[in-house]
Amino acid sequence: MGDDVRIDPWSSSQSTDYQRIIDQFGLQQFEHGSIEQPTHLHRRGIVFAHRDFQNIGNAQRNSLPHGVLTGLMPSGQMHLGHSMVVEQVRWFQQQGADVSIAVADLESQATRGIPLSKGYEVAIEEYIRNYAALGLDPDKTQVYFQSKRAVVQRLGFQLGKRTNLSEFESIYGFGGETNLAHVQAPMVQVGDILHPQLEEYGGLRPIVVPVGVDQDPHLRLTRGLASKSNWFNVKQVNRGVLIGLSLQDDNADVFGMQANGRIDKQKVSDVFAMVDQKLTELGFSDIESIPKQGTIQVFSATTRDLHSIRMVLLSIERRLGGMGLLAPSSTYHHFAVGLTGDKMSSSSPKSTIFLNDPIEVIQKKIMKAYSGGQPTIEEHRRLGGNPETDVAYQYLMYFFEQDDSHLEEIHTSYSSGQLLAGELKQLCADKATEWMKDLKEKRDETTHLVEQFIRHD
Repeated sequence: MGDDVRIDPWSSSQSTDYQRIIDQFGLQQFEHGSIEQPTHLHRRGIVFAHRDFQNIGNAQRNSLPHGVLTGLMPSGQMHLGHSMVVEQVRWFQQQGADVSIAVADLESQATRGIPLSKGYEVAIEEYIRNYAALGLDPDKTQVYFQSKRAVVQRLGFQLGKRTNLSEFESIYGFGGETNLAHVQAPMVQVGDILHPQLEEYGGLRPIVVPVGVDQDPHLRLTRGLASKSNWFNVKQVNRGVLIGLSLQDDNADVFGMQANGRIDKQKVSDVFAMVDQKLTELGFSDIESIPKQGTIQVFSATTRDLHSIRMVLLSIERRLGGMGLLAPSSTYHHFAVGLTGDKMSSSSPKSTIFLNDPIEVIQKKIMKAYSGGQPTIEEHRRLGGNPETDVAYQYLMYFFEQDDSHLEEIHTSYSSGQLLAGELKQLCADKATEWMKDLKEKRDETTHLVEQFIRHD
């Protein structure tokens, strides 16, 4: 266990051994060609893994309701790495998703000491203005503040009884010295991620959260809590799909649970009859319902049917008074490399290109960035450069070069030694200048849209 990777949502130092992360935390790797109309981030393997993306892909293909949730920490300037998430959110929006953006002002206050008033100012000036400029549609996007959306805090509080400090220690590494505000912050994020499914915010539908792998602890916690709250357990077995009743405090009255632990057989039978009817409407005829055992088996159901069965059961749960929460989907992208070759971070200005940096500053930063070239021109011509460690090349791949063929030409030319490190940096600086000038123009053009993004509840 000593060789395990620990992922910390609050640390600026993270493992980039992505295959090891996939294996250790049970992520699913994206297969080539599995995404329709992919962005350059998907085509180049920068978005590399997921949890339950098939639910989102099915909604996209069939024009079914689905949403995307992301968040921002209003404690510093927006940098290039943040724009990767906006690129993905915009893509989801173009594929038909509604967008919710959480301003984590409570978490920022709890973990970084940022006053709420300052958090509001930073969110508007540093982030939402750039979100508008980067192409999000204000009519299909709602930005809200954790401190002002009470249902987020209430939902986190309600689900808090389904976890404990031992689980937090396991997931986050919290110990006896961790302050309680820091402990509460993940539960508020649970509320952030799950509340878009509530009726007043769009209703039951798949929600996807695009994140860097450092944020996966929040997704693991949220998915676990959503599943624990469900009144029905669904799993694939050797013969189809097995549905099991989950008796808990929240449904004790519905199923007539008595003080001695017995349940009202008639009430259970009535609920099972409701489930049978809905499963029949899905097209299943081989259903074995055993209320006495609290199980329903659908013999012809396959893996592809799991999501539709879960959605039916969650709808029934809601009709009966339960929360009916679907575990969120998630996608994972590589960290954006910093100018020094490490992770890009707002807390390390020298490693980062900020979206409000003057053009001349950006150009200087790129020209001083970590290089994958050789020490001398002669060696570089003979041995070639290493695009995998060269920051200028990485920025072209992540942000500035949309043409895959042209990027491949640059890769080949640099690797062979034909393109020098300084020439690659200049190419990147020119592309960055073009990109940043376009962003500034769009920021000026979309300033009037900023208020349309904000929801004050």
